Amino acid sequence: MALDLSGKVVVLVGGSGFVGRHLAQELLERGARLRVASRRPERGFDIKPLGNLGQVRLLRADLTRAESLPGIVAGADAVVNLAGTFGADLGEVMGDGPGLLAAAAREAGVATFVQISAIGADPIGDTAYARAKAAGEAAVRVALPQATIVRPSILFGPDDQFINRFAGLIAALPVLPVFAPEAKLQPLFVDDCARAISAALADPATHGGKTYELAGPEVMTMLALNKRIRAAIERETHLIPLPDAVSGFIAATTGWLPGAPITSDQLKLLKAGNVASGQLPGLAALGVTARPLELFVDRWLVRFRKQGRFADRVTA
Repeated sequence: MALDLSGKVVVLVGGSGFVGRHLAQELLERGARLRVASRRPERGFDIKPLGNLGQVRLLRADLTRAESLPGIVAGADAVVNLAGTFGADLGEVMGDGPGLLAAAAREAGVATFVQISAIGADPIGDTAYARAKAAGEAAVRVALPQATIVRPSILFGPDDQFINRFAGLIAALPVLPVFAPEAKLQPLFVDDCARAISAALADPATHGGKTYELAGPEVMTMLALNKRIRAAIERETHLIPLPDAVSGFIAATTGWLPGAPITSDQLKLLKAGNVASGQLPGLAALGVTARPLELFVDRWLVRFRKQGRFADRVTA
């Protein structure tokens, strides 16, 4: 039987981030009541105006501290774990933390649980990130076998830190090196990801216990993506595909510095690609049709053009 989200209490752990804000809007439109929990709840202030009075609560929680979790899930109808990091504590946050949260949900009688993982999660992967994501999935399955696991691809949206980052670099630099230029990506619109997660929450009887790969409708290389961004912002920046040896040297020698262009782990993740395997159900199984990047990129990135929003102004 499907879970009616109207009036239901849904806990979004790590909900003040990029995906959490878009998921919050989707759930609020469906009438859910939200508890947005994170280490720094003040980062979720911009979510409160999306709901009606009393529809959103901001709470403090830390997946590395088990004692902070029972209070945020008590009396809830569903829990979504969105917490992630590239920091030094990624093993605790993404590997151990999901299991602690799922156990707290189980003890509180919350059966509907969605774990947000990532395409490429692998217990024997080359990167700590991939291994931590896989460990988190396994820990959730032990605590709550009926949980739903979703593995999104790289997500894009008007407020993302991916497409916008490259657009800013292309707009600012005459020449831009492209790391892992042949790496294959399958970018997914963040609102489509939010719709898929909401569908899993709304029908746990159908989707519980399953793992889904969520990816966009188009596979492209890293170089092709940068070219598309360059065209959208009408720049003439020269894109230089970097050989793997050069990329590896840069990552190894500068990756430890604050603000480094790329770390060794990030380069490994990029080179591995971010494409659905095709071996798991995807968006269609959750009733969602993915929208392509080309529907949005020209409109979203117009501010990076030389004349900004006035670039297309017709003069008399």
